[in-house]
Amino acid sequence: MSIPKAELHLHIEGTLEPELAFELATRNGVELPYADTDELRKAYRFEDLQSFLNLYYELMAVLRTERDFEDLANAYLARAAAQGVRHAEIFFDPQAHLARGVDMGTVVEGLWRALGDSEARHGVSTQLILCFLRDESAESALETLDAAKPYLDRIVGVGLDSAEVGHPPVKFREVYEAAAALGLRRVAHAGEEGPPSYIVEALDVLGVERIDHGLRCMESPELVARLVRDRIPLTLCPLSNVRLRTVDVLGDHPLPAMLDAGLLCTVNSDDPAYFGGYAGDNFDAVRLALGLGEERLRELARNSFVAAFLEHDEERRARYLSEVEAYEFG
Repeated sequence: MSIPKAELHLHIEGTLEPELAFELATRNGVELPYADTDELRKAYRFEDLQSFLNLYYELMAVLRTERDFEDLANAYLARAAAQGVRHAEIFFDPQAHLARGVDMGTVVEGLWRALGDSEARHGVSTQLILCFLRDESAESALETLDAAKPYLDRIVGVGLDSAEVGHPPVKFREVYEAAAALGLRRVAHAGEEGPPSYIVEALDVLGVERIDHGLRCMESPELVARLVRDRIPLTLCPLSNVRLRTVDVLGDHPLPAMLDAGLLCTVNSDDPAYFGGYAGDNFDAVRLALGLGEERLRELARNSFVAAFLEHDEERRARYLSEVEAYEFG
C-alpha cells in the first residue's frame, strides 16, 4: 500500500535480501553456508526471536566496507519509497559490527553515503538511531556510545534491541542517562517477548519517548491507560510478530483492539528481508487480515508522522500529514 507513511521501526541490517547477501559475499570473499538464495530463504523459518537473531548475525559477516553499508541502505530506501515511505528513522547495530572488526566510522559513513542524499534520490527523509544490543553488557553499550560521539551530527537517538527476555531495561540506565545528556532521543524495544513491566521500566528508568513493539501492554489495563494518557507511540511490526510466533496468525493480532483503546499505534516492517514484507506490505497485510477500513489505515499513517522525531521541522511534518489526508485509496 502506497499511502504516505513514516517507518519508525526498521533495522537496516534486517533489510539484507538474499540476493544482496550473496553479491556482497562474493565482493568481500566471504563464504556463506548456503548453496544459493533459495536455500538461504528456506532458513527464514523461525521458531522464536533467538532463532531469527542467529541467522541475522550470521549474515552480517558480508557487511565489511562503507560501500556495503551504502548499497544496503540504498536498496532499502528504494523499496521503501516504492511503498509510500516518506520518512524513515533507521536503526543500526554497531556492536555487531565492532565485534567483527568493522569500526564505527565505516558503518556510519557508509550508511550516510545513502542517507545523506536520500531525499533527493528517493524522496525519503531519514534519521539514524543507534541501537544497543541488550544481550551485551552495559559496559559495552557505554563504550559504543563513546565510539559514536564523533558521529553524533548524523545520529538522532539511541535504541535497545536484540534478545529481550532476561535483559530488563534497567540494565541500561547509565547509558541512557549519558545519551540524554548528549541530547539524543530515546526509544527501546519492550513488551515483544518481555513482560509489560519491561515497558514500564523503559519509560520510568530509561526515559524513552517511544516503545518499539509494546504488544504485551494489553495485559495491563493500567499500563494501557498510561500509554494513552501520555500519548506514547508504539511501533508495531505485524508481519514480524507472526514470523517470530509472538502472534500465531495475523488475524489474531491485537492491533484493532489497541487502536480501539486509543493507543498511538504505528505499523512498520522491523526486519523486512526476513519477515516477509516492507512497510506497505505490512499495511496491506493488516488491511486484509484484520479488515481495517480506509479511515483506520489513514489513522495508522497519520500516527506514524505524529510519532516521528520531526520536532525540528514541524513544517515537514505538517506537509506529510496533509499528504495522508489527500491520499485516495484505489
